[in-house]
Order: sequence, then structure tokens, then C-alpha cells
Amino acid sequence: MASIFVPEGSVPILHHYPMSPFAEKARLMLGFKGLDWQSVYIPSVMPKPDVVALTGGYRRTPILQIGADIWCDTALIATVLEHLKPAPALFPDAVKGVARIVAQWADSTLFWASMGHNLGPRGAAALFANQPPEAAQTFAADRGAMSSGMTRVRPGDAASAYRSYLRRLAHMLHGQSFLLGDAPCIADFAAYHPLWFTRHLVPPMAGILEATPEVLAWMDRMAAIGHGKPTKLGASDAIAIAAAAEPAPLSPEVFQDDHGIALGSRVTVAAESFGPETTEGILLAATRTHYTLERHDERAGRLHVHFPRVGYVLREVRA
Repeated sequence: MASIFVPEGSVPILHHYPMSPFAEKARLMLGFKGLDWQSVYIPSVMPKPDVVALTGGYRRTPILQIGADIWCDTALIATVLEHLKPAPALFPDAVKGVARIVAQWADSTLFWASMGHNLGPRGAAALFANQPPEAAQTFAADRGAMSSGMTRVRPGDAASAYRSYLRRLAHMLHGQSFLLGDAPCIADFAAYHPLWFTRHLVPPMAGILEATPEVLAWMDRMAAIGHGKPTKLGASDAIAIAAAAEPAPLSPEVFQDDHGIALGSRVTVAAESFGPETTEGILLAATRTHYTLERHDERAGRLHVHFPRVGYVLREVRA
């Protein structure tokens, strides 16, 4: 695992909102680690001025803040939490490679199949049942902008794929409590969160889970992990924490240059597909696992913003 420096005694700050499935993944990982953490609620749709003050443009949920370091994407957040508290392990040595592969599949293929099923007409109506009509319209427009250019699967086709994937998860659980053994790992947290959305946020769509009782029992075991020890924090307070801090020292890891872009160059980083907003800054590090950009914000001060390499596009800003 690549070295990430996290100062001893750091209290992570999670910027999230309750119905975000990827935030549920992060909340549950924090609970698994038994960590004290601070909880900042953010809007589910744009504008998100307090988030952008920290990230410079990236707006997907959640983000993890430790002082003046901002960690984007739950794949990278999981690695940070592993360095913050190594045990219990999200990446056990015996299954580290396969766990990452299953997690990447779950965060992409499984997630989008589930959402195609979850947010069909009945699911969307259930999700916004107690909100004014404009809330659903605003959410749909926001997510439409985030997914511009993506191919979206129709609800019926998504349901067919989702059923197949649920059966595969059930097969993995045969004779064991979790996907890759007797203890949860990153594969479990990645596979759980889209199913959590189905079960808890769109109950009319949750019948699809009933054909796989092994999966339902596993979901109960995952839910029992809980969210650890969160305390509420205001967004302005989180920004003040960043402004008062200095970014942590960077790992002395070897620079992996796959783009012909030198360290110190002005660059942008953006997700390959969903959420195309860019973050611009100075490229400080490009390790085998992640990029680090330095940027300055008038409210948050000097920041290091970190992105995974997998799933993100690095481009040089040319004058």
C-alpha cells in the first residue's frame, strides 16, 4: 500500500448528506475503524460553496478533510482511514488484490445497475414523497448535469443486471459471513452501500432483495457495524480548521509520470465520467495511487487536494 502521511491524533471530518450512498459507505468504514469523527452536512445538489472552497471544483459526495488536506472519492478515503487506524483492516493482506477488484466493480457496475433500478418512476416517487415537487425536479436536473455524456441503463435492463449481481453476491456469501471471509473488508463496504439505498431509501423497490436471503442477512451484519462516534460540525468551522492548519508533509514516494507532466505544473483533475467538474492547482505529487494538487482559497487558505489515479483524468493547463 502506498504511503500516506496522516498526523497522529488527527480527527477526520466527513462532508456528506444523509441519503448519499457513497457517504453511507464512508460512515460505515469510520464505524468499522471505531474512529471519532466530525460530521459536516452539505447540500445534496449545487450550489455547494463550502465544498468548492475546499476542493476547488470537485463536488461529489463525500469528501474527507483532515486539517488542510482534502481527500476525494471513497476509494482513496478508505486508504486514508487504513493509514489513520490500520486495524481492523479494510485491506487484509490475504485478499488485498481481489478485495480492491471487487470494490471497484461494486462502486461502478453494481452501483449503476442498482441506481437504474432504484430511481425508476416508483423509486423516485418514494424518495421524494415527503418533499415539494420542485425538490425532485432540482435533484433530477443536478444529476443530469453530473452525468452528461454517460450512457444510462433503462430501469428494466438495470433491474435484470441488479438481480444477477445480487445472486453473485449470494454465491460469495455461501459458507461465510462476509464477501471474502469471516471479517468485512473494503469489498463489503463497496458492495453494501447501493443495496442500503435500495433497502432504506426506496422501500417500494426493495423487493428485489428478497430472492437472496443470504444477502439480506449479510446486510444486517454490515448495518450492525454502525457509524462510530460522530459529532456535528458547521461548514464554516470546518473551513476555519483548514485555514488554521498546514497541509501534512507529502510521502517521499517515487513520482510516477504517465502523462509527461512535470511536478510543479498547473493542472486540472476531474472524474472520468460522473461529476465532470474540474479542480485546478499545482501538481505536487503523482504516486502510483493518487495525485496531490496544491491550491489556495481566500477562505480556507493553502490546501492539498488529493484524488485517486484510477477513475480520474489529469490534464496540464497550458498558457
